[in-house]
Amino acid sequence: MTITRTRPVSETLSIPGPAGMLESIIDLPSDSSASSGPAQPRVAVICHPHPLHGGMMTNKVVHMLAKAFNDFGITAARFNYRGVGASAGRYDEGIGETDDAVAVMDWVARRWPGARLWLGGFSFGGGVAIRAAGTRRIEGLVTVAPAVRHVSVPTDDLPRVPWLLIQGDQDELVDAQDVQDWAATLAVPPQIALLSGVDHFFHGRLTELRTVVLDWLQSGQGTHLAAG
Repeated sequence: MTITRTRPVSETLSIPGPAGMLESIIDLPSDSSASSGPAQPRVAVICHPHPLHGGMMTNKVVHMLAKAFNDFGITAARFNYRGVGASAGRYDEGIGETDDAVAVMDWVARRWPGARLWLGGFSFGGGVAIRAAGTRRIEGLVTVAPAVRHVSVPTDDLPRVPWLLIQGDQDELVDAQDVQDWAATLAVPPQIALLSGVDHFFHGRLTELRTVVLDWLQSGQGTHLAAG
């Protein structure tokens, strides 16, 4: 299957959340079928890093995840957690932020009835995505440097879906070995792409991140990935 990278069409809007309206961006691939085509379009809800440390939906890693999903024809829904940007409410230790993610997932299901949901997340947002994954039926999960020690993450009620975990081995904030050890304890561990020389924010390696996600999607989520 040949993937052509195209410029997405973005829509800024507010989505109702449990603490008020959530500032959001919907990135539709230019050839998107989510707005006009199949009975079961695919939409990925993407969760951003820690809101108390500058995390927003415009974070470069989050934006690159959205692009990777768009490359594969999957619509991306980015949003600011409660208290971030123009979103109402205040920080809630990952619990309320998970509720925000679920609210966006439910909004997607209303806008595109029958949509096949995906989840993505970076750092704190990776933990939020894992938490949200067990609340609704999803098709797949992509987490980048998930902060599984900084967000309370379940280990016994995770959906058995294709899951890609991308981690830099030089991550200064989320220890690569610790994440791998944690993943190994799961009943169905994620497929891990360990990127050599990559720090937490993927400085100078964002294009590689996009390629790793796209290659995994294109492979049918069936092959263990490693990059050096």
